[in-house]
Amino acid sequence: MTLDHVIQMTMNFVRDHQAWGPPIVFFLAFGESIAFLSLLIPATVILLGVGAIIGESGIGFWSMWLGACAGAFFGDWVSYWLGWRYKERVAHVWPLSRNPNLLVRGQHFFERWGAPGVFIGRFFGPLRATVPLAAGVCNMPLRSFQVVNLLSAMLWGFVMLAPGAFGLQWALHYLRF
Repeated sequence: MTLDHVIQMTMNFVRDHQAWGPPIVFFLAFGESIAFLSLLIPATVILLGVGAIIGESGIGFWSMWLGACAGAFFGDWVSYWLGWRYKERVAHVWPLSRNPNLLVRGQHFFERWGAPGVFIGRFFGPLRATVPLAAGVCNMPLRSFQVVNLLSAMLWGFVMLAPGAFGLQWALHYLRF
């Protein structure tokens, strides 16, 4: 089974079983945001595709958006907790043990930018899951982390789903011949 097959199968399932859309989007966003799973799950591509499915099929946008926001929020929270709890020992756990520069880059990014870096880091693939981990390792105050985490998760969920959902609806409405 190829990666393309998995992506297509997931998107078809969401199209055919719309009630399962929000939980699937939750788990995709969670996997994309958690430090150790993000390297294994092609969630960004699937979420962008789900946005297009929303636009073409009329699936409710806001329930899907809430699923994406909640998944991203909890994924980063778990990553933060792992960093806070295990500190530098997380660098010795696979897949970070095979890619030690990921955590180092995340720590440098966090140390340079602090809370705004946690917000911005969500939007850059390689940093998405390592910056919250680094914030935990560096003992960022939990309350500050959660505020930034929530706001960035809300915007990220919109950015992942809205272009396909609303762009396709707009195009279909205004570009009819």
